[in-house]
Parts: sequence; structure tokens; C-alpha cells
Amino acid sequence: MKTSAAVLCGTAVVLAGTLTAAPAEAGTTSSANAVQTAKVTWKKCATDAYPTLQCGTVKVPLDYARPQGRKITLALSRVPHTARKFQGPLLVNPGGPGGSGLTLAGFVASTLPKTVASQYDVIGFDPRGVGKSKPALDCKPGYFNPVRPASVPSTPAIEKANLERAKSFAAACGRKYADVLPYINTISAVKDMDSIRKSLGAKKINYFGYSYGTYLGQVYAKLFPHRVRRLVLDSIVNPDGVWYDDNIGQDYAFDARHKALMAWIAKYNSTYKLGTDPAAIEAKWYAMQAELAKKPAGGKVGAAELEDTFLPGGYYNGYWPQLAQAFAAYVNDHNPAPLVKAYQSLAAIDASGDNGYSIYAAVQCRDVAWPRDWKQWEKDNWAVYAKAPFNAWNNAWYNAPCAFWPTKSLKPVNVANSQLPPVLLFQATNDAATPYQGGVTVHRLLKHSSLVVEQGGGNHGISLSGNACLDKYLAKYLTDGTVPRGHGTADAVCQKTPDPKPQSTAKSAMATDQSADAPGSDALHRMLGFRG
Repeated sequence: MKTSAAVLCGTAVVLAGTLTAAPAEAGTTSSANAVQTAKVTWKKCATDAYPTLQCGTVKVPLDYARPQGRKITLALSRVPHTARKFQGPLLVNPGGPGGSGLTLAGFVASTLPKTVASQYDVIGFDPRGVGKSKPALDCKPGYFNPVRPASVPSTPAIEKANLERAKSFAAACGRKYADVLPYINTISAVKDMDSIRKSLGAKKINYFGYSYGTYLGQVYAKLFPHRVRRLVLDSIVNPDGVWYDDNIGQDYAFDARHKALMAWIAKYNSTYKLGTDPAAIEAKWYAMQAELAKKPAGGKVGAAELEDTFLPGGYYNGYWPQLAQAFAAYVNDHNPAPLVKAYQSLAAIDASGDNGYSIYAAVQCRDVAWPRDWKQWEKDNWAVYAKAPFNAWNNAWYNAPCAFWPTKSLKPVNVANSQLPPVLLFQATNDAATPYQGGVTVHRLLKHSSLVVEQGGGNHGISLSGNACLDKYLAKYLTDGTVPRGHGTADAVCQKTPDPKPQSTAKSAMATDQSADAPGSDALHRMLGFRG
């Protein structure tokens, strides 16, 4: 996962030969085209940060094979264009699956250069089942309430406890949403995107997606290639690995990012006093985890919750100062309070998180086939754990309901596409959630795409996040469709932004309290969330 852009420029990518086109049972594009949608009525829903934000809804079929049947409601948001030149709607999505995109519209519109944003209606949406869309799924409220069993199944009892949790979640979804679950999947979501296009009265859409939102973009472009005007994908899902193999790949990459955090802490021993040897600091972290397995901090942060708390540091290094401070306070001062506070801010799951996880599971478990034999999971995840222990079993249990999911699986979509206009791709070389190979693969699959690489960057979601070099390419593309053209895999390379500096305890505490409405990179990464 540390491979540089320069090395991968010459690497051949083998495309999976088993991918198929969109399955017939998911409905065809012709059935989607038969859907009639009403024009959106917009109402003010401004916030202090986004004073021009508007909200609306659109009704779409639950089942696109039966367009006149049951309807569901999608929640939309909009920041309308103000310039004389109008380039149409720009749909934005923060990923997940399960992420709400309503606030992201305000963020994108306010963070792009005003001359660029003013030419678009920036459109956010909650995908089917998410947030303010109806029905919104919540399979098992409180599923992540602390303290959960430890992730590493070091005893049969721990493994059994985690297996029972996963089975119970899948069963709860099946009981509660039997009539809905077959229609919660990526293909249905992209057909919803085309219904949104129709409701806006647009012949084509512009689209800007982060994380899982890049897979939505890939599949939309495959099903509706002639409806794509501009397409921006940032932190790119590898379509060859959806979803089991992609999650295995994440484990190695997150372990590498965890080690990067340990090295950063070692660099600032004068602040954190945890030592100057990253390996020794990492050993202290695992010792802390073992202690918390026996006595959870504040009755809330056990071994699994500790992993949850430090996982966001793999997505965004802006969290490193408060994580390091909480780590140091626990180890050096026997003070668990900062660790509990970091957990509550970065990892604790509320009702919206329960909803997001329900959609995450529903989409990923339905999209493609997962191993149904738990022995396969055991074999694969113990192999990962031997080399990359940080997130291996935590991630396995997060996805384990898919081994018991009550709906049949669809087939992967072959997203290879030669029918698109120029497409702009952004990828960091050390991204853990969507490792670098995803950007390489999609660049090869989308014939007219250009790949802009953040060399050495490890954050997930890199444009509109403070890197002026990356944002220059984004602004140029959204202004006039221009993309960089280079040789090899990377068409353009930007250097990563510097890692953060240690903060005072007060600043670290304030950082954990920032809301998604706050401006800047922290706000973006809170909207992108974790796991997707």
C-alpha cells in the first residue's frame, strides 16, 4: 500500500474476466427510462454555514421493473446557480454506502471557487433508505452500543458472541424490511440518480462522488453513459474487488496507516512522551488495547471501541493530534477521559449511524455474492491478521452480516466504458479506505479518464481538502471540461499536504467537537464519514 505513483505508472492491470453487465433481475435501463418523475419543488432549508441551501423531494419506484408500483421518497438539497452561464446540475455524494449527501451540497458549493460553483445547481441527495429519504432503514437500533465483544476471536466464546451479533443483525433486517431489502443496492441507487436528473429537467448531469460515491458514478456511467456530462471521482473504489476482496485490501492499508500514525507520534516525543521508536509505540498501543479488553475506559471504550476510535485516523490525519493526546494521557497519566471523549466524538454511533450502517450492509450484501461458509472468513481474516492486525477482525465483524444476509445476491457490474466524455479521477497513493490500485484500475477501465495522484497522501477524500494543486485541476475541469493528459498511469501528480503538527490539549478537544457545518477539511471528512 506504500507503492508510489511513479512505480505504478508502468504496472499492467488485469481486468477480472468474470464481471457481467447489470443483471436482468435488477431491471433494465429501458424500464428506468419509462419512469415519469415530477418536477422538484424547492423550499428554503438554510443553515448558518450554507445560507442559500434549499431542500426538496422526489418520488421514485421502489422496483424499477414495476415503475407504476410502490413509490419511495428521496430527499434532495440544492444550492442554485447564480451566474449567467449555467452548466446544469452537479450531483454530489459523500460515499458510504449509507452516507447522507444533503449537507455536502452546501460544502461543495461554498468550497469550490465562487466563479465555478456559481455556474452549477449543486445537488445533494440522500440515497434510498438513507437519512431523510423514506423509508429510512434502521435494522437494529443500538447494534454498536458499547461495550462489544473484543474483535479478535482469541477464544471460541468471543468468536461465538461476534457471530451471534452478526446473525442477529442480518435476521433483524430480514424481519423488519423483507419488502424493501431486495431493492437496496447500487443499481437501484443509480437509477434513482437518473430519476433525479429527470426531476431537474436536465438532459445530462455532472457528478462528483467521493469514496463509495465513486462506485455510484462508475455504475451510473455504465447504465447511462449518454447522460454523463462531467464526472469527478475522488478516492476510488476498485470495481474488481466489490465487496469482499476490497474489504480485505483495506485491512492491509489501514494497518499501514496505523503504523504511519505511530511514526508521527514518535516524531513528536517531546509532546507525547511515548518514545521515539514507532514499533515500541505500537506495542504500547496494543498493550493499551489488552488492558481495555479487561477494563473498558469509562465503561465505554473496550478493545473493539478502541479500534473504532483510531480507525478515523486512517481516513484523515487531521485526527492524529487528538488521538495521540488521548493515547498519551491513558498510557502516561492513567487518565482515560481524553480517550472516552475521542471515542464519543469520532466513533460512537447514534441513530443516524445506525441508519447508515443498515444501508451499508443492505447495499454491500445485496450487490454481490459473499462467502456463505464462515470457515472461509476465518481462513482469510486470520491470514490478514498475521500480517496486518490493526483492523483485520474489526472489519471482518463489520461485514459479517453478509455471510447470513436474507436476500439473494446480484452480480458485479462491468464498469468498463469507452462512451464517456473526459473523466477526472483523484487518488492518494496511501489511501487506506480505497487503496491506490482502485484509481489505477478505474483509469484503465474508463477510456477517456485522467488520473491526478496525490503522491504520499494518505487521506481519504483529497479534493476540496486544502491541496491547492489538486483543487486547481478540479476547478479547471468543472469550468471548461479540461483534464490533464500525461504518460503512464498518472496524468498529473501533486505532492501531499504536510502532516499536522501537535496541538494543545484545548485545541485537540475543540477539534473533536467540530460539526459538519464547520468550514474546511475537518468538515469534509466528517461528512465523508468512515467505513465507506
